[in-house]
Parts: sequence; C-alpha cells; structure tokens
Amino acid sequence: MKPIDVVAAIIKKENTYLIVQRNRDKYLGLKWEFPGGKVEPNESFQEALLREIHEELNIDINIHEKLAEEKYKDSEINIVLHYFLCSIKDGTIKLNEHEAMSWVDKKDFGKYDFVEGDGNITSLI
Repeated sequence: MKPIDVVAAIIKKENTYLIVQRNRDKYLGLKWEFPGGKVEPNESFQEALLREIHEELNIDINIHEKLAEEKYKDSEINIVLHYFLCSIKDGTIKLNEHEAMSWVDKKDFGKYDFVEGDGNITSLI
C-alpha cells in the first residue's frame, strides 16, 4: 500500500490551538485531531489544506509555515502527515464533518485522546 499524503492545519488563536473530534462513523471515530485531509492528485499541500479546511470548518485560513512531517501506518491506513501552522483569515467555524471542537492550550493536550500521528506533534508545537 503506497502512502497517501495528508495535510493538517494547526490553527492558532492567541495561545490556543483548534482541535476537532472525528466523526463517530469514521475510522478512529471520536478521537481528536488537527483538521485537514487527503491531498488530491495535481493539488499542492497548501491548496489541499485550504480546500479541506473550507469543506470541514467553513472558514478560510492563512498558512504560515510547515511545522513537521509524520509517517503513520497501521492495518487500515498508510499516510504521510504534513502539518502547517495556520490562523483564521475569515469566516465563522461550522462543523460539517466533526462531532466537536475545542480551543486548547498546549499544556492541556494530554487530556485529549488524539489519533496516533497528531498525538506526536503536540510536543513540537
């Protein structure tokens, strides 16, 4: 199975970060993650991130810099996660795919049950 590129937005507002809870009907349902999704063919990482965040959260973001890259593989998925530091440019968040959202101070990340790759990234922020 060839790895799939996935982009994730680490959206910062003041000293908090946006995390979202996966849909209960999806793989790894109800775990917490940074929002994002799969990169489509012929799409740059930045284009994919702008599209995914608009689809999932109904907002437009500014992408500041790439923070990290993380590989994750299990019996179901084989992905390379690309994490970008972002901020909200415009819009009001509306959850189109997720169960819940939270603005979290980084000292509180440990209180949430993150999907595997995202849990590793919290220490880098």
